[in-house]
Amino acid sequence: MSTTPVTLIGLGPMGQAMVRTLLAAGHPVTVWNRTAARADGLVSDGATLAASPGDAVAASELVILSLTDYQAMYDILGGATAELAGRTIVNLSSDTPDRAREAAAWTASHGAKFLTGGVMVPAEMVGTEAAYVYYSGPPEVLDAHRPALARIGAPRHLGEDAGLAQLMYLAHLDVFLTSLSALLHATALLGSAGMSAAEAVPELMSTLTGLPAMIEAGGDIGAQIDTGGHPGHLSTVTMMGATADHITDTSVAAGVDLALPHAVQAHYRRAIADGHGKDNWTRIVDGIRDPRATP
Repeated sequence: MSTTPVTLIGLGPMGQAMVRTLLAAGHPVTVWNRTAARADGLVSDGATLAASPGDAVAASELVILSLTDYQAMYDILGGATAELAGRTIVNLSSDTPDRAREAAAWTASHGAKFLTGGVMVPAEMVGTEAAYVYYSGPPEVLDAHRPALARIGAPRHLGEDAGLAQLMYLAHLDVFLTSLSALLHATALLGSAGMSAAEAVPELMSTLTGLPAMIEAGGDIGAQIDTGGHPGHLSTVTMMGATADHITDTSVAAGVDLALPHAVQAHYRRAIADGHGKDNWTRIVDGIRDPRATP
């Protein structure tokens, strides 16, 4: 059992899950939260509640933040900068890549090392074999604390640029949130004809679960995008664009929100206007990379 001390600041569901995981692995854990009562159960489990952010930082070389955003880091640690020197700050909060880079510079100015991280599982899966966390920052800093951080989830290092972990985290959530919106838009579309969500959602889930196989059947789309070659198969830009038009027209008739279908339709119309109708659907990436008004 490891005895490496860890401090964790921020005791929302994710923070609490990380504390319990670290305690179970034998780490002495010091905690702090603006609402101190959130620590009650964790203290009963063996964590130590610090009286202030400064005391929390001073308690451990490794300090993990699980906060609402990066501004919360400044709000909490702004009065504890004297204690930052020699510490490693691992910020597992969500924000933009640029704010992560700014945070790395800020912590360095106070003598601390910094890692950005993105936890890629929900709180209930922290510490399980399915858990993994993207990190960016100096690799030697991650290596120095890898045993403790691996308790949370398998570390995946992306590079030294402090913004990379946030970018990867948000890229995953881009896919996730867009998929959720698509699922509910489709549910609303079916609901316009009287089908209940209880009936619709199970039917629609088969498309979500079948996506990997459908995408793989079209070849290596990553290679197509990287090389700029988009050989037309069955799922051409023209065919997919026609479907996008039909979805939009049906949404208009059903009286449901048009923001999502209009966005998808615009991707295909742009590719067709650029003369790529016969290419594979992956060609729409060009317009996404270089946005401009669709003709």
